[in-house]
Amino acid sequence: MTDAPRAARGLWRRFADAWYRVLCALMVIALVTLLLPVSLQILSRHTELIPSYIWTEELARLMFIWTVMIGAMVGMRERTHFVVDVWPTLSPRANAGVELLSGLGILVFAGVFLYGGWEFTEFAIYRISELAELPLWTIHMAWPLLGLTWLLFQGEHMIDMLRVLRSAEHAGN
Repeated sequence: MTDAPRAARGLWRRFADAWYRVLCALMVIALVTLLLPVSLQILSRHTELIPSYIWTEELARLMFIWTVMIGAMVGMRERTHFVVDVWPTLSPRANAGVELLSGLGILVFAGVFLYGGWEFTEFAIYRISELAELPLWTIHMAWPLLGLTWLLFQGEHMIDMLRVLRSAEHAGN
């Protein structure tokens, strides 16, 4: 292997690692931020301490969507999303082949989320929510970002599986 592909692979891996760490931090922030409007809703419904705020429902929905989407992105990197164990214990080469085959399906899903999500976001670019007046593209942007992140993480995994296949082929020769 020449230095150029190895350097590119290292750059991709470093970027994916950094993006994963950012996503983990964002997931914590999104979850903590989700607690604020939900807590305000609970307090306003069951006590007379604060008035009933309507905008909290929209903010809670926005943060819930982002928390779920970021969780799906993190799950893809950790190989816990889209994983169903139906095969018996396979050899490393056979497992890599199955992972590559199922990975193609994941890439299709990622492409659908990226393309469809982009159109979904374009539809909302100049729209705002009714109550909190949040720009709707901030909610809709989660879908294409999810697709792009899945492409990044699944591509990284598929390269690893191709390496396993190649090393098994070289070991057999």
